[in-house]
Amino acid sequence: MRGSLLPAALRYADQVARSGSVQRASKELNVAASAVIRQIALLEENIGTALFERVPRGMRLTPAGDALIALVRRWKADERRVVAEVQQLQGVNQGHVRLAVMDSHVNGFLPSFIADLAVSHPRISLDVTVASPDDVIQSLAVGQADLAAVFNLPPRRDLHILWSAELPFGCVVAPGHDLARRGTTSLQEAVAYPIVLQSRALVIRRFLDAHYNWALEGSRKLVETNSLQLVKQLARSGRYIAFTSELDAAPELEAGELIFLPVRDKAAEPQSVSVAINASAPFSRVTRIVADGLTARVQRALEDARAAGTR
Repeated sequence: MRGSLLPAALRYADQVARSGSVQRASKELNVAASAVIRQIALLEENIGTALFERVPRGMRLTPAGDALIALVRRWKADERRVVAEVQQLQGVNQGHVRLAVMDSHVNGFLPSFIADLAVSHPRISLDVTVASPDDVIQSLAVGQADLAAVFNLPPRRDLHILWSAELPFGCVVAPGHDLARRGTTSLQEAVAYPIVLQSRALVIRRFLDAHYNWALEGSRKLVETNSLQLVKQLARSGRYIAFTSELDAAPELEAGELIFLPVRDKAAEPQSVSVAINASAPFSRVTRIVADGLTARVQRALEDARAAGTR
């Protein structure tokens, strides 16, 4: 399809909302600023209310404008799905999928998954949003994402899990660490060593705080950070242990730079990783292709990480 089915006024208003000013929007749209202003004025006249506040640094949505733009973005998503379905009826696997993932996936399976998809389905494009687990779940629930990979997805009627796998609760250590040769560890054994913790925005930290706060409270050997890469670098140094999943540390486990030790305590509940969609949204053929490829790549990352641990 050469152009959008949405009226120009709606597309222009959406771009102004994204850009924050008429001038920036006109450059993005490659149309004159006067045309953008005229279309928005006509739209406001037809609706009977202001959609934007004119502020010194640009344009800001009014409550009415916010409601309209949310609707416009849903229409644009529906338009993409319709176009993809028409193309699929013509035998073409072509379309656009909005994928929501977490930061830990960026340095793990995600780059190789995207590379594989580009080779096997070059006409499928991706919009990848990296966010916290809570924001990933929210974006899927409100229709801002078509597909998501997320840890510890709770049961929800509005979301449908396509695939899920358990991730044993445990920690990673460098090969030369005192715990490395034990195969497993208890939490009491683990907290005797310096620990690097992920921030409370992440699911695994909430699990630790809820179940094992007694072991972490008052420790002077803690480092806390919102950077998974720093967590893994400190664990690789040999001084620190880090509580994280096999999937988070898959590249380092496969390379032999870290060793995963399951926590053998009876209360150590497994974590999970899931690939999910919005239960009420249409599940297109293109989204299915991306979901299948994503699932296969996550499974392979786990298999490779676990195989490295047996060598």
